[in-house]
Amino acid sequence: MFQTRKPLILASGSPRRRELLARLSIDFEVIVPQVDETGQAGESPEAYVLRMARLKAAAVGAAHAGSWVVAADTIVILDGDVLTKPGGRREAVDMLMRLSGRQHEVRTAWCLSCDAEGVCLSDSCVSRVRFRTFGRDWAKAYVDTGEPMDKAGGYGIQERGGVLVERIDGSYSNVVGLPLSELVGLLEEHRIVSPRSAL
Repeated sequence: MFQTRKPLILASGSPRRRELLARLSIDFEVIVPQVDETGQAGESPEAYVLRMARLKAAAVGAAHAGSWVVAADTIVILDGDVLTKPGGRREAVDMLMRLSGRQHEVRTAWCLSCDAEGVCLSDSCVSRVRFRTFGRDWAKAYVDTGEPMDKAGGYGIQERGGVLVERIDGSYSNVVGLPLSELVGLLEEHRIVSPRSAL
């Protein structure tokens, strides 16, 4: 769908983000950033996720000044609490039970930067997701698949976790981990990618 005109790096270890970009025929290199993801005292969820995206982009961009870098960070927010990746099976089940029958927010922050061109753009996108009401047996069965363990909020909407979701208000790709509409619009604006046409 798109052709890539400038060197592009995805600063992420997420296979889901890789799949989202790859489906659009965008060419990119993957470099996993090494950053400290510890929150700061008094930091809001919105400020945290934006700082993480910028930090990841800077960590990779420092060694690749001539390339454009895309970085992102996704969090799940419920009652003002940030639900990160579960630390174990019990925590994953408890997390899912907190989400059962309720609406939560999924916020993904992104950063597009190029050191050589002096560009660093960042923003975040929020989607609201309502889970169906389910019992602990559902939560345990889902956790037994192993799928929740590497995902913020303990579920993957694009995989088996989609069965838990009753409704989404906002961007689906944002919930997966990369708000494509906003990001690809910027990639085109900076002539990093352009639509591919056979006509």
